[in-house]
Amino acid sequence: MEAPGPNDPGYDDWFDEPEPPTETQSGANRGVYEETEEVWVLPEEEDSGSGGQRTFDIGGRTLTLTQVAIIALCVLAVFFAILAATGVFNGSKAAVPTVTTPTVHPPPTTNTTPTAPASTIQAPTQTPLQSGDTGPEVKQLQKALAAVGFSPGTPDGDYGPTTMNAVERFQIAKKLGEDGVYGPATRNALEQALNAG
Repeated sequence: MEAPGPNDPGYDDWFDEPEPPTETQSGANRGVYEETEEVWVLPEEEDSGSGGQRTFDIGGRTLTLTQVAIIALCVLAVFFAILAATGVFNGSKAAVPTVTTPTVHPPPTTNTTPTAPASTIQAPTQTPLQSGDTGPEVKQLQKALAAVGFSPGTPDGDYGPTTMNAVERFQIAKKLGEDGVYGPATRNALEQALNAG
């Protein structure tokens, strides 16, 4: 290790802080500091071989290698930003927006026996029909009773207790004699109800 010279402080002063400005001693300027020049960059060295930085003359301006590199990186960044904005990096296809359609629910249904319009259903012409009878005339009676709101159940062509009960309810509603037998008076009331409905 070499011995320190006469101007050498004896330690490495690379990280020493500069001396603070001194206060002037005049009374008028008390509290005012002398201006010192702050140096933020090192003076540029002349291109004298290996120690200097390479410079370029571009458009009448002299730029260092570092400045040229920064400009080139900025140009590349802008170029890649434009490519990203146009979707070049998103794959081979552009994304297709997903379209969803609202789900349409059918209206609620009720379990009812479909009935034909009142104009196509006729009251049976055969009278009397009563408990124990069977056949197409009884089935026609059952359909006619259902059409006017006195359903005896599924029309099966059998004049059983449910059909007799439906005839009785119809007779009570029309203020007829309640006997459960489909006779001439019940037939006339049923025909009027079918034609009105």
